[in-house]
Amino acid sequence: MNAITETKFNFPKQKSFYKGKVRDVYNINDEMLVMVVSDRISAFDVVLPKGIPYKGQVLNQIAAKFLQATKDIVPNWVVAVPDPMVTVGLFCEPFKVEMVIRGYLSGHAWREYKAGKRMVCGVAMPDNMKENDKFPTPIITPTTKASVGHDEDISKEEILRQGIVSADVYEKLEQYTRAVYQRGTEIADKMGLILVDTKYEFGKKDNTIFLIDEIHTPDSSRYFYKEGYQARQEKGEAQKQLSKEFVREWLMANGFQGKDGQQVPEMTDEIIASISERYIELYENIVGEKFQKADATNVTDRVESNIRAFLDK
Repeated sequence: MNAITETKFNFPKQKSFYKGKVRDVYNINDEMLVMVVSDRISAFDVVLPKGIPYKGQVLNQIAAKFLQATKDIVPNWVVAVPDPMVTVGLFCEPFKVEMVIRGYLSGHAWREYKAGKRMVCGVAMPDNMKENDKFPTPIITPTTKASVGHDEDISKEEILRQGIVSADVYEKLEQYTRAVYQRGTEIADKMGLILVDTKYEFGKKDNTIFLIDEIHTPDSSRYFYKEGYQARQEKGEAQKQLSKEFVREWLMANGFQGKDGQQVPEMTDEIIASISERYIELYENIVGEKFQKADATNVTDRVESNIRAFLDK
């Protein structure tokens, strides 16, 4: 099975190249960014040794759908999607803050709550809540965009005190975050899903704020199945998640949690095929359409020629 785990393209007017855990980003003359969503997969902050066919296409196409579905709320960076694994967009100067919004007490917020804290990022959380309960109103818990290491929690007050963004810009970011999350929640609801929490990144170009990167994919968002949510909460049972949690579970079941000295378990063809199928299932559940597999005979050549054809226009 053909999966892209790295790209080494060299495009006309290319100024720089950035390799993230999953995405390869090419800067074209400080005017456009070409983002290739590779088939790399990471868990526990470790990039696993083999790629997952169609994973990049799944993530790129979910993001493209949601960016298209929210562009009436906030302008976004997308110029074109020249290949199922590629988004080309405007080169924006990113704000050094990620806007995390949480509709439910899950993940990091729950871990803080369980430790006895009732404030996260300067926002108060009500007493007497259980894991995965719905907040009365979604809360915004920003993090700083760390150049190195992990992103750190930060409060609105601290963002303004440090001058990371100005007060009027921050108000706008909060407003956009709430509106895009609301739209994502409505779309998820129609698919029988709950958009639990997610994060957005914004940037600016010519004094306009743009929504950048990707939104509402299983990499940046947590989804629950709506059916049975209430019953599971009442019984204190774990919620059914639509995320890459199944990959973490497989790794943990095989003795790997990203700790020193631990070996990544062998990724057999069967395991790779099963993860690929689960990603396709994620796509079909989130988007509500049948997944159309892109031509996989020589993925790297296809991706490169589609990008070049777009840049040559």
